[in-house]
Amino acid sequence: MQHELTHIDASGAARMVDVSAKQDTRREAVAQAVVRMLPETLARILAGELPKGDVLACARIAGIMAAKQTHALIPLCHPLPLDGVQVELCQMDAARLRIVATVHCTWHTGVEMEALTAASVAALTVYDMCKAIDRAMEIQDIYLLKKAGGKSGVFLRPGCDEGKL
Repeated sequence: MQHELTHIDASGAARMVDVSAKQDTRREAVAQAVVRMLPETLARILAGELPKGDVLACARIAGIMAAKQTHALIPLCHPLPLDGVQVELCQMDAARLRIVATVHCTWHTGVEMEALTAASVAALTVYDMCKAIDRAMEIQDIYLLKKAGGKSGVFLRPGCDEGKL
């Protein structure tokens, strides 16, 4: 299936897509990021033993703030009237922290970029708050898990169980 690039006009110039004719529907997107680190680093995060403070709370707030500012960070994104942003952080195993961002609104364009931005900035915040003790941390697996709403309907990442996002 071939899709037309919507942010490029016929002459190849960048453009912001006109979404004014689209119907307002409830839009939701879920994205994730994973931060791999030393097991000792993750243990200290979970125990609240880092000198910069509560890493999980700070990353959660950073993700929420980032979702609200996506239009200022990503060229050609529309400013959206977000109704809700949720950022969850949980231990995957001894060395990985998973971040899941869920964003929703009722409007006429999707919120995938807001969810991806929230997960990414939350992961960057974890790195920033822990880099003094673990500079080798890696931010991995940033991708869209699910999107719903709009003309294209529901997308669920292949291999994902919707009940376990």
